Formats: sequence, structure tokens, C-alpha cells
Amino acid sequence: MSPAKPPGSTKGTHPQLGMLPELIGYQLRMAQIALFKDFSQGPGGEDVTPGLFGVLVIIEANPDMKQSDLARATHLDRSTVVTVIDNLEKRGLVERRVALHDRRSNAIRLTAAGGVLLKKLKRQVVQHEKRLLQNFSEQEHATFITLLQKVFPEHR
Repeated sequence: MSPAKPPGSTKGTHPQLGMLPELIGYQLRMAQIALFKDFSQGPGGEDVTPGLFGVLVIIEANPDMKQSDLARATHLDRSTVVTVIDNLEKRGLVERRVALHDRRSNAIRLTAAGGVLLKKLKRQVVQHEKRLLQNFSEQEHATFITLLQKVFPEHR
């Protein structure tokens, strides 16, 4: 006869999750954990997080964008964007210039090295997305994106 487990003990078993599996926030968080874990094995090997990848993509798509515009586009506060840009600049991936029509503002653009790294990262991110969505049909993938965009339509 095996010894009785103390009340509340979950050693050796999976704990009950209660209502969590029914909550959208919980499911999104679990998806985010899976995404970050897989990302760290591919593009993250370049010391780039999903958020940093997003910043680089936005900068590439908007050369000479002002830092304040980048803050709005990334939904980050200005001080966080300054820190992100400082780090990217130290790595030689972006450069700041005086904004063309506003000498009080900085414009940001990718350096040649930033462009090379981003090209490599984009290939890796495409593979990352394929791995994450390998169990989705094309229609399910499109529907999934549409449904997620409905959660925060103002961020589209």
C-alpha cells in the first residue's frame, strides 16, 4: 500500500487548473510562452526578442521615423523606446539622425548591418511561424489572425 499524499500535494500528478483553460487570457499567455520558447531557438539565437524584432521591422518599413512615432507604433512609452534605440544603436543596428522637419526630434533608420540581420531574422521568423501553426490549415490560420485582431481592433 502506497503512503497517502498530504492534502494539496500535486507531486507526480498534473495540478487541476480550475477555470483557467476556459479563459482567453490564460490561453493567450500559454500561446505566448510557446511562441517565446520557439522564438528563442531560432531568431532569438541572435539575441533578439519578438518585441525587438517587431521594432526592427517597423523601423525598416518607416525609414527616418521619429522616436515618438515608433513609441506609438510599438505601444511603448517614450522612455522605453529611448532605451531600446540606445541598445540597438550600441549594437550597430540602427542610427539616429536629426529629423528632417523637426530638428528637436531624432529620426531612426536601420544601418547596413541592421538590414543584413533583419533579412536573416525574417527568414527565421517565417520558419518559426510555420512551426507554430503547423497544425492549422490556411483557412484556420487566416481565421485565427482575424479573431485575434478583434480583441484589440484599435491596435491594427
